[in-house]
This record gives sequence, structure tokens and C-alpha cells, in this order.
Amino acid sequence: MKVIITGATGMVGEGVLFECLGNLTVTEVLIIGRKHYDKTHPKLKELIVKDFSEIDNYSELLKMYNGCFFCAGVSSVGENEESFTKKTYDFVVPFATKLSQINPAITFVYVSGNRTDSTEKGKVMWARVKGRTENALMKLPFKSQYNFRPAIMTGTKGQKNVKTIYKILGPLMSPFFPVKTLKLSEVGKAMINAVSKGYPTQILEADDIFKLAK
Repeated sequence: MKVIITGATGMVGEGVLFECLGNLTVTEVLIIGRKHYDKTHPKLKELIVKDFSEIDNYSELLKMYNGCFFCAGVSSVGENEESFTKKTYDFVVPFATKLSQINPAITFVYVSGNRTDSTEKGKVMWARVKGRTENALMKLPFKSQYNFRPAIMTGTKGQKNVKTIYKILGPLMSPFFPVKTLKLSEVGKAMINAVSKGYPTQILEADDIFKLAK
């Protein structure tokens, strides 16, 4: 299996990358980003772009991959709906649309968030925007498309990019919420299994991700 990962310089993307590099099912990983990720590995390739809209220029390369794990994203803290939409919906959906045209046989996994609002009508701004993003992605002509909604996550040994809040809350909550608190290695395994095995629903809450990682 050959996979693409976005957001390798962030917490989730880096954790998923570590799992993919250590997983025997995955033979090659292409990380797409706007800045260099300082790691070398025999499986690892890197594509640096100024803008994610540039992927049209790499269509022949992108046709070679079986899965895309879109882990790039920003926090909604300090954002209004317009700015968060630009950094979320307007960032993810055009990229995914182009990728679906280049490689419709690929499985696309998007890291969304716990309590995302599929109705797009709730009171919580970020949840509406994430819901709108998920709904748009589910309409694209990929082989398969899944939206992961993890909550608390714990990092993998050796990760550089683990947010302080997760370092504190992850270990505290794990004994009490073993299913809802996910290791990033489990998130990565679930993504790999989504490509190889599939899953009956397109929206995966924490419990679904835990099951798929098995």
C-alpha cells in the first residue's frame, strides 16, 4: 500500500506518519506540505508545494497512491466563521476535489473532530464548518471516503509535535475512557485498515476508529 499524508508537521499527521512508517502493510509514504519535515526513512518521500492547489502539476505521481490521510488543519481558537472556513473548507475541499479527478481509485480519509455538526445548522461555529467540509467530501467520487472524529489523543514515542493539552489530558483520561481516548498509533492503524478493509459508515466516531484499528 502506498499512502499520502498531509499535516506531517502537526500532531495528528506526525503520529499517523510514524505508524505508517512502522507498518508492514505500507510500502511508501508521500508527505505533502508547505514546509520541510525533518525526518528521513527508506519509505518516505516528500512533496513541498507553495499552495495545495498546485497538485495538478503532479498528477502522474499522485496516481500511484492507494490512500490519502488528510491530517492538516488549524484550531478554531481566535477565528471567526469566515476565516475558519477559508482555513478548513476552502483548504480541504479543493485539494480533495482535484485529487478525486486525478486518482478516483484512491481512499480519502479526513481528520475532522468530535462533535462535528453534520446538519451545518448548530450553534457551534467550528462544528458547522467541519460538518460542511465532511458533507462536501462525502459527495466526491473517491473509491471510498471516511471522516474520522477523534477526541482526546495520545502521542507516539519520538513525536516532536504533541500539544501540551494532550500531554496532560491524555494520560489522565485514558484509564477512565479507554475507548474514547485514542493513541495516534491506533488512528494510523485505522486509516490503513480503512484503505485495505473499508468500513460500513463514512463517519467514524472514536469508538469506530478504535474498532477499525483492531
